[in-house]
Amino acid sequence: MVLKNSFACICLRGGFIHFKGAMSFMGTAARWAMACRRPLSPLCRVTARCYSSQSTHTTEKSVPYEKTLKQEDHLSGPTKPLPKSADVVVIGGGSLGCQTLYHLCKMGLTNVVLLERDRLTAGTTWHTAGLLWQLRPSDTEVELLAHTRNVVSSELELETGLETGWIQNGGLFIASNKQRLDEYKRLMSLGKAYGIESYVLSPAETKDLYPLMNVKDLYGTLYVPKDGTMDPAGTCTTLSRASTARGATVIENCPVTGIQVRTDHMDVKRVKAVETAHGTIQTPCVVNCAGVWATKLGKMAGVNVPLVAMHHAYVVTERIEGIQNMPNVRDHDASVYLRLQGDALSVGGYEHNPIFWDDVSDKFAFSLFDLDWDVFMQHIEGAINRVPALEQTGIKSTVCGPESFTADHKPLMGEAPEVRGFFLGCGFNSAGMMLGGGCGRELAHWIIHGRPEKDMYGYDIRRFHHSLTANNRWIRERSHESYAKNYSVVFPYDEPLASRNMRKDPLHQVLQDQRCVFQERHGWERPGWFNPDGSAPVLDYDYYGAYDVPKNTAYKYNELLGNEYTFDFPPHHDVIRDECVTCRNAVAVFDMSYFGKFYLTGPDAKKAADWLFTADVNKAPGSTVYTCMLNSKGGVESDLTVSRLEPGAAHLPLTPESTGDAYYLAIGGGVAQHNWNHIQTVLQDQGFRCTLIDHTEDMGMISIQGPKSRELLQEVLDTDLSNDAFPFSTHKIVNAAGHKVRAMRLSFVGEMGWELHVPKESCVPVYHAVMAAGAKHGVCNAGYRAIDSLSIEKGYRHWHADLRPDDTPLEAGLAFTCKMKSSIPFLGREVLEAQKAKGLRRRIVCFTIDEKVPMFGLEAIFRNGVPVGHLRRSEFGFAIDKTIGYGYIRNPDGGVVSPDFIRSGEFTLERMGVTYKATAHLKSPFDPENKRVKGFYSSVLDETGVHKARM
Repeated sequence: MVLKNSFACICLRGGFIHFKGAMSFMGTAARWAMACRRPLSPLCRVTARCYSSQSTHTTEKSVPYEKTLKQEDHLSGPTKPLPKSADVVVIGGGSLGCQTLYHLCKMGLTNVVLLERDRLTAGTTWHTAGLLWQLRPSDTEVELLAHTRNVVSSELELETGLETGWIQNGGLFIASNKQRLDEYKRLMSLGKAYGIESYVLSPAETKDLYPLMNVKDLYGTLYVPKDGTMDPAGTCTTLSRASTARGATVIENCPVTGIQVRTDHMDVKRVKAVETAHGTIQTPCVVNCAGVWATKLGKMAGVNVPLVAMHHAYVVTERIEGIQNMPNVRDHDASVYLRLQGDALSVGGYEHNPIFWDDVSDKFAFSLFDLDWDVFMQHIEGAINRVPALEQTGIKSTVCGPESFTADHKPLMGEAPEVRGFFLGCGFNSAGMMLGGGCGRELAHWIIHGRPEKDMYGYDIRRFHHSLTANNRWIRERSHESYAKNYSVVFPYDEPLASRNMRKDPLHQVLQDQRCVFQERHGWERPGWFNPDGSAPVLDYDYYGAYDVPKNTAYKYNELLGNEYTFDFPPHHDVIRDECVTCRNAVAVFDMSYFGKFYLTGPDAKKAADWLFTADVNKAPGSTVYTCMLNSKGGVESDLTVSRLEPGAAHLPLTPESTGDAYYLAIGGGVAQHNWNHIQTVLQDQGFRCTLIDHTEDMGMISIQGPKSRELLQEVLDTDLSNDAFPFSTHKIVNAAGHKVRAMRLSFVGEMGWELHVPKESCVPVYHAVMAAGAKHGVCNAGYRAIDSLSIEKGYRHWHADLRPDDTPLEAGLAFTCKMKSSIPFLGREVLEAQKAKGLRRRIVCFTIDEKVPMFGLEAIFRNGVPVGHLRRSEFGFAIDKTIGYGYIRNPDGGVVSPDFIRSGEFTLERMGVTYKATAHLKSPFDPENKRVKGFYSSVLDETGVHKARM
């Protein structure tokens, strides 16, 4: 027995299902549940916890839209003849496919084709709820959403004269506790930087706005008047017509059967053609917008598409008196949303036990699954609590369809690393409608110009290490956790519990035994901080107790994470302080082994290095240079160190074989895959004859930093560490406790120090030797939480925080990394020269505040009371005893942001609705003359960690 839509009506009464005209819930529902619950198959129980449904689906229409694009006449062939060739072929006629096609045409590319296997929207778009919320905890997403809203609310109608179905009824976020309201206040502050109207309302004000709402348990709400609702059929139809009017071809009822890939003269795989049963289209570019079918399409070209398909459901109520014109509601703490549907509501949410759809059917079009009430019932109680009128309201229809979900709840976009010309626009985690306009524009720009306009790293498929994108355990576990936590508060220091311990460096067990609390970055376990109260290992994922998986108990790591769920200073704030102060006063040891470690060699290595790197890295062998890599628009794709090597025979992993120029690249581990792909793409595009070799897994990296680092290491290394013998920004092969290592004199924390790049089999003995030598100097272990504080205090940038692909080195205060005084060309140089000539319209600024309150980024920046930007990154600096933040500011008049503009302004920062007077700094407030990194110490820190002059 399954629950069919033919039931006349279902009531939500007392949190339970009651069938009108039938027996009471306790009898009916119990028998229904016994009959409808589908046990997991034996296969699923024994293979990788493959919890999925084998449910059948119904093709009955039950979505709450007046119009869908489903047609009963089953056509036997394509709606239009296939062209012989196209510049771009977009596959998939849902939100992303239609938006990408439209924006390609708007940017002037008209020889483009969209192929849809059935009708437009037939896969997942047709049943989407279509909600659009303007505020998200990401500046990039706020901008993407703003563009979508502009396209559907005005641009398309002005262009075509057709209505898209946009309804601006506002949005209301519900807070049942202080932490949730603090999160909303953070969103409100960010919104002010973008001119987005929003208000924090009291429970009484909320009741005035939404009379049917129960506000007795509310802490407050966030109201955004210009949020709204989109219609999938209306939007996609209008996008299609606008595109065809500009010359595009939209072909429905034409499934793709294959992707042809060729190999060029440099052994690079490239898209050649798209195959269908009705013909082949020659094309250099394919865009995979196939939603839950994107994985199958990727396999046709040998491309990994790391997403999973899950059931996602909502129910549509009968008429509710007084609900008309009410805003859409997100009650995150109840994990439920209420979408206005004329004079009714659509009710949905995110549960901890979603149903996976493993056997994705190619015939599934305008289809829905039967709703599993065992799974969905958890949303009913929250919905009734928030709007009590639902208790006596019938359910008109159920909507349970497939949606695609990803490991970090972010879309998959950009050019696939496996095949050039194969682009992804999929995995939108039920947000394809609201993100479609912004992402469609960025994807179109990516295809035409080789990169997006905005910072899209968080969506770029290249963010994931290649070892993860085909790992089913990682994809499944992480996607489940992202789904289950979709409505959780976004705290600054949260970490995933799913698919941990995927990549561990040689020191992992040693540090875990010393009470390390690890962070996860794209598979790597890296040290976060050291817990004085004992070890806290990461356990196997328990699916939050879903699917009959025993929930982890007495889970200390999870308890420590829970203690950090605050927008105040975390409970172990003083522990991180101690790590930082020890580094400033004595010496600290950092395990940075997760760093990417690449060698660049070959006949054209020097040409490639000149073109790739902004700094002149062709100094004498033994030199190490901090540099950036840019894109064609001058944006920073990476910051890294490049060390020039002596030519010679191979002694791997420390030295590659080279008869000419060779370089050693050290790059932050979380972005190493992105860097690898950027370099490979540039090498391919320029035709450089080079080899890029990855030795990340073969070496560890131990960083020893602080005033006592030289004294410590002089006992471990067999070389003179004086300033004259081993100056800053140099490197050499040395012996460390009898083991060969590459020592580099560098710092990422603003202190004198060295990095030891160590073959993995030598990491543990070298580490023990360092710690033994440091005992008399007060050495301590320290993690990346300390690095975050120490580095911002010194003014060092973190890529993808205060340094991104949409920032130029000039804007980021990194002009010193650019060889502008030389005549050597490099990628992005012409853009920088033009920007320098015109003057900077935006610039990074350091801010400090006197009040002891934490900030985390996204806080609005005001100059003379006018919003001019927001913080990108913020931490507490223990040496200066202040909160420090970095953000890019603009001139409200559109003029140059000069040093005088900064000096002459009065600045404030808004944190969760409260403003704080801020001091703007043009240089780092800590050691602005860079004496400490060079070994010149004329001051110390007092016992509280505060900087003071040496007497």
